[in-house]
Amino acid sequence: MTTPYSTTTLPAPARFLLLGDSHAGCVGRAARQAQLPFVGGPVGSGRDFLGPFLGADDGDGNGDGRDGGDGDGDGDLVFRDAAVGRLVREFLEQLGVSGFAGLGVPLVCTFGLSAHTVATRQNWDVHRDRHGAVPERFLHSRMFADLVRASVRGALAFYGRTAALGLRVLAPMPPQRVPGMSDPAVFFAAQDVIGNELGARGVELIDLRARVTDGTGHQRPVFCQPDDTIHGNLAFGRLVVAQLLDAGL
Repeated sequence: MTTPYSTTTLPAPARFLLLGDSHAGCVGRAARQAQLPFVGGPVGSGRDFLGPFLGADDGDGNGDGRDGGDGDGDGDLVFRDAAVGRLVREFLEQLGVSGFAGLGVPLVCTFGLSAHTVATRQNWDVHRDRHGAVPERFLHSRMFADLVRASVRGALAFYGRTAALGLRVLAPMPPQRVPGMSDPAVFFAAQDVIGNELGARGVELIDLRARVTDGTGHQRPVFCQPDDTIHGNLAFGRLVVAQLLDAGL
C-alpha cells in the first residue's frame, strides 16, 4: 500500500480529488511536480477495491452498480474499511464538503483498474485449452465478461453511485505491465471489459495505451517503475496529468 498524501497548502483551489490504489501514486507525484493543486492520493491496495468495499447502504450487493442498488440514488458513499473511510473523509473536509454528494471538483480514480490482479493465472486454469492457453473465443465470450464483472463488482458499484450523484469521474487506465503471476491474454481482455463497464457508468477513461506501449502491447521501459513489475513511473504520471489537463481539469 502506498502512503496517502494530498496537497493542502497551495494558494490555488484544488482542481480535482485523487483516490485510488498504488497506481494513483505516480499521478499524484506528477501533479505535485507540475504544481497542479489537488487533494487526495492512494488509500489502499488494488485488491481492496475490487470486491464490495462500500457500506451496506451504498448498493454493492447486486454486483451491477448502475443504479447503486439502493433504489433512490441520493445516498452518499460510505466505505466499509474504517481506515479508508477516515482518509476519504479527511480529503473531503479539505475540499470543504462533508460527502461526495457535495463534491464540486472532478474525481480522478483508479479503483477497479488493477487488471493484473483479475488476471491472476491460477484463477483461469480451469478455462485453459490443452496447450495451456486461455482460448481467444473464451476471452471474447459473455461468460468471460460476466466473470470479470463479478471480480470487480465492488468498483462497478462505486462508479454506479458516483454516476447517480452526478459526479464527473476520470479513470486512468492501468500501466500495461503484466507480472509473472498474471496471464497476459486475460489481462488485456479483462481491462477492456472493465473499461467498457466504466464507460457505461459515465466514467471518462484516460487511455494512454497507444502512447506508452511497444508492438506487443506492453508498457515501454521508459514509462515503467524500474524497481517493481506493475507500476508506471513519473514519466507515465506526467502523461496522465497532461491528458487530465487536456480534458479540462
